[in-house]
Amino acid sequence: MTDLSLQKRLAAEVLGVGVSRIRFNPERLEEIAEAFSREDIKRLIRDGAIEVFPKKGNSRGRWKVLHQKRKKGHRRGHGKRKGAKGARQDPKEKWVNTIRKLRRYLRWLRDHGVIDRHTYRKLYRAAKGGQFDSLSDLKRYLREMGYQVR
Repeated sequence: MTDLSLQKRLAAEVLGVGVSRIRFNPERLEEIAEAFSREDIKRLIRDGAIEVFPKKGNSRGRWKVLHQKRKKGHRRGHGKRKGAKGARQDPKEKWVNTIRKLRRYLRWLRDHGVIDRHTYRKLYRAAKGGQFDSLSDLKRYLREMGYQVR
């Protein structure tokens, strides 16, 4: 059997694909073995003696099924978790989300006349200082102070 590595390399360069994707027609090997120039290779490609295997791809079927389950919250239990709590949810991001929620709620209370602006400023500073862990914590504090909050 003749060495066709030169022809394979030339065909790969001409077609712009990898060497492993080049396929020679087994019935025309002698004809391919005589081709030494790029022009000869191009002619053989046009004639169908040299072909390109289709691109291989990874199946996404299994991934899609698991992704749908994870979107529903499945497969996310304690056994699947690696890394610390702070690695899975950035503490700063958590703080930013919480403080924005608290400030939005305080603004709403002030604008709807539930609290006056002095109380608003006092609670705003308390929220900034980290006095309230969550929105429900702020609401509990307001109820204890005698405000009607929902």
